[in-house]
Amino acid sequence: MPVSPLYGRTAVVTGAARGLGAAIARLLSERGARVALLGREKETLARVRVRLPGEASCWEVDVTDDARMARVAAEVAERFGPPSVVVANAGIAEGGPFAESDPAVWRRVIEVNLIGSAATARAHLPALYETRGYFLQVASLASIGAAPMMSAYCASKAGVESFAHALRAEVAHRRVGVGIAYINWTDTDMIRDVDAHAVLRELRGHMPRPARKVYPVAHVAGRLVTAIERRRAAVYVPSWLRATQLVRAAMPPVVTALSRRELPRLAARQPFEPTGLLGPGGRADSAHPRPTGD
Repeated sequence: MPVSPLYGRTAVVTGAARGLGAAIARLLSERGARVALLGREKETLARVRVRLPGEASCWEVDVTDDARMARVAAEVAERFGPPSVVVANAGIAEGGPFAESDPAVWRRVIEVNLIGSAATARAHLPALYETRGYFLQVASLASIGAAPMMSAYCASKAGVESFAHALRAEVAHRRVGVGIAYINWTDTDMIRDVDAHAVLRELRGHMPRPARKVYPVAHVAGRLVTAIERRRAAVYVPSWLRATQLVRAAMPPVVTALSRRELPRLAARQPFEPTGLLGPGGRADSAHPRPTGD
């Protein structure tokens, strides 16, 4: 088997305590990378670390804390050498009607998903300049086509797509690659929590059959790590998501028409209520104090 281009390199993964981040970290480690695991859950990160086959270490950090992220970046470079790969994977979600949402929860989703991705890039760009490395931004089908009852998540993922496009143009002359991972429903704790809420489960059930399929986390992680090895500008999981780029202008009126028909019917069966942060990762985030700056 040929040696991976990741062998002997340093890779940073945010949101590495569980789900997709943990799966990406494992594959990077299996392919010979030294892996820095970043996240909010110290004990869970440690459990991921001990299961990795290669050299790894973990840092408890809030990705929205610029000062702490800068210190962690320096510590990672000192411990492992400057990273050649940075994966901005950390993300949370909440669901329910926008008008009834908790403003603090709604804002937190934007902060973690969008501001946290930018803070991750800012902290590690000097090292990526040095290694001529690669930054992978984990986005979503929600970056292309927004859905009702998920306004904060959709807004944040549209934002990270635009951020990654702008960053790619800025750093191309420095030989730094920037990729965007467009993924659909992935079998993580967050998605299982989505299905525990009736309105979100019903809305997913009314998506076209290919769009509501849930994909194993190992499959999605495998596609993303292959894209990292090849420094791809974009990776779509599943592959048919690429076609949505061709019809994205037509998607909002279609979603609006479907919602106009289905939301009154669903509301008659069960009132819509805010979900709060979804999944164990979201609940862990809400249990930690927010950074206040130095």
